[in-house]
Amino acid sequence: MTSKTTNTIYWISTIIFAALMIFSSVDGLQPTQQAIQLIHDRLGYPVYFIQYISFAKLLGVIVILIPGLNRIKEWAYAGLFFDLAGAIYSGIASSGKFDPLMITLLAWIIPGILSYYFWHKKIKA
Repeated sequence: MTSKTTNTIYWISTIIFAALMIFSSVDGLQPTQQAIQLIHDRLGYPVYFIQYISFAKLLGVIVILIPGLNRIKEWAYAGLFFDLAGAIYSGIASSGKFDPLMITLLAWIIPGILSYYFWHKKIKA
């Protein structure tokens, strides 16, 4: 695979991953009723956590979009993946069963994995 192809796949997957993570954090910056119902009422997290996790996601997105910053970028990817893993676990734990809607989180995870994988290929090249 050429470095141009690697770079293209990296940027496409990173932009998709970043857009999905931004989309998932927008309602929590100034927690909307919908965000409160989902994260507090359904999942049981405190209301103050909604704004915290939303800002943390945005910071992670900013870091993965800035070229360089290799060490902190590892932390940003880890944090964003922990967020997604926590969302899946919380959804299952709060309902006591697997909700097929959780499969939609693959739409978030797959571009993130591709972004991370091709970022490493890109920095090794």
